Amino acid sequence: MSRRKGFTLVEVMVALAIAGIVILAAHRIFTGVADGTRAVAAARETLDRSVNARRWLKATFLSLEPPFEGHANRVTFTSWQLVSGGWLEKAPTQLMQEGTAFLGITSAERLQLADSVSDVAFDYLLDPGADTKWVREWISPVSAPLAVRVRIAGCGRRDAGWVDTLLFLVKERG
Repeated sequence: MSRRKGFTLVEVMVALAIAGIVILAAHRIFTGVADGTRAVAAARETLDRSVNARRWLKATFLSLEPPFEGHANRVTFTSWQLVSGGWLEKAPTQLMQEGTAFLGITSAERLQLADSVSDVAFDYLLDPGADTKWVREWISPVSAPLAVRVRIAGCGRRDAGWVDTLLFLVKERG
């Protein structure tokens, strides 16, 4: 009996079908990996922005200089800010919500500290101790509160009732 060399049409069709399935599966896997990588990069960028914003807020409150004007929805004071030359200079500083952004505004820059914000509220620590009092307004040409509590609602969270509460100590009064 003589044997033919080559493949039958059925064998070729089966091989092509298997190759197509493998290529389709590989495409889906690589697409999923690429999408996952983009999602991780976006999450890392959001986390970096949040951490940098908190670091800037902490440094700003620790370098605060009177006069201090604190309201329920905004804060204005003078603080030491890093300038382009690499040194620190006194700069008027304002923290407030504008639209859906929580902003830190100085004479040199306008920083977006948080986005997708529905509300920003400030409270001011009057005195330390067991009977501590938080007040909604603090206006003084010579002193600042002991601490500032910042409540940020929203921040892009799906839970509408979500509030991030940040507490910042202020340098010594004076």
